[in-house]
Amino acid sequence: MHLLLLALATFASEDLACAAAGALIARGQLSFLSGTFACFAGICAGDLLLYAAGRFFGRPIARRLVPAPRIASASAWISARGARVVLISRFTPGLRLPTYLAAGLLKTSFPAFAMYFLLAAALWTPALVGASAFFGVKLPLHWAGLAFFAVVALPRVPWRRLARWEFWPVWLAYLPLVPWWLWLAARYRSFTVFTAANPGIPTGGLVGESKSAILAHLPWVPEFATVPPGGRCEPRNYPVVCKPDVGERGRGVAIVRDRQSLQRYLNQAAGPTIVQKYVDGEEFGVFYYRYPHEPKGRIFSITRKVFPKVIGDGSSTLAGLIDRDPRARRIAAAYLAELDGARVPARGESVPLVEIGAHCRGTIFLDGSSLATEELRAAIDYAAQCHPGFFFGRFDLRTDSINSLQQGRFRILELNGVGAEATHIYDPAIALLEAYRVLYRQWSIAFACGAENRRSARRHSQHESPCRSRPRQQAVLSVSDPTSAR
Repeated sequence: MHLLLLALATFASEDLACAAAGALIARGQLSFLSGTFACFAGICAGDLLLYAAGRFFGRPIARRLVPAPRIASASAWISARGARVVLISRFTPGLRLPTYLAAGLLKTSFPAFAMYFLLAAALWTPALVGASAFFGVKLPLHWAGLAFFAVVALPRVPWRRLARWEFWPVWLAYLPLVPWWLWLAARYRSFTVFTAANPGIPTGGLVGESKSAILAHLPWVPEFATVPPGGRCEPRNYPVVCKPDVGERGRGVAIVRDRQSLQRYLNQAAGPTIVQKYVDGEEFGVFYYRYPHEPKGRIFSITRKVFPKVIGDGSSTLAGLIDRDPRARRIAAAYLAELDGARVPARGESVPLVEIGAHCRGTIFLDGSSLATEELRAAIDYAAQCHPGFFFGRFDLRTDSINSLQQGRFRILELNGVGAEATHIYDPAIALLEAYRVLYRQWSIAFACGAENRRSARRHSQHESPCRSRPRQQAVLSVSDPTSAR
């Protein structure tokens, strides 16, 4: 009902409806995707209705008042500049109504102007909804109110979050990608073709895929079991890593060090849980892709994951030590969610702030592209081709050392499909424009792989896996329910 009301509210005021959606998102009452889509749908419908009104009602009136040659001349002018006219009017309050009515009145090409309307709304809607949600205030309805906005709203903007883009909310960071996605969708004539990049994984690995089902195809995976909610598992050794079988961005991942904590985690789990042997060492993310017609793949990105620590001085609390570090203080809440901020570490004591290799948990991501070797590429390519129908995604690995990684010796913790990122872009030394250049190329490759798979009607069951000729290197944990083991 909220979504329907938002869509209908755009007929009265597009800006106010978008601001309302942003307020609901800021309060956690609405997701960014659903709120933006509701406003986008209402705005597009309103634009097309204005076009229709101009075409079917305005043109007969105009013919009586304006000479036909002048109408024809105006029609030719707006048709030649349609995209610019629509985009400028979308971002200029007061011009939308007359422009869209005129587009219909002058009998311009409906398919062309419908596409212009969609593109303009796709740029405008997420930007306005996102800004309202991020700033936590309603934006002014007209750009004439910017002076008031600067005085009232700017002091409330969390500038420390804006200063380093790696800490931006996911939806805000991805807003500039929307036009590129639309361009790729138009080029390949499909909004979802990228999900065919990995036909062997449901939705290509965008959302909802089973991690255990993916791991079951791969070599060099630490022993693991999949346990149902409330089930029991008896690892031979601790610690173990627990994570939801369906999850993303490090949510729900925990290192468990005793039987009681493990059972408590399993009892609270909402769905199947992967219980995996803990592997010590350095952690890396290696992004890989292979065009379906090619025999070998490529390494697109390497991320080195650094687990930050603080050193005690014997008098400062853990919270105080974290606050001294310019980067750590920005995400202090993530660290202190797992630590006792009131504890005073001893002088010289090293306290790890995080042990999970996820950026949202506070791990530092560094660009490791210089670590690529032919041995690493060959090992990653072998592992990738062990999974039927996999062409595009990121391996999360642990290894003894950088030298071991470069020699192609590692353990695979996880494999993510098209929903993954080339995470080296979160290196603090990577500029924002460079990060977007990488993301644009990443999504271009995903669309290209998906389009090629669809054209050839390639099915993952038709792929010959090189793993058939090589023994699997995966053991099985001891579990009380054997049917849950992988």
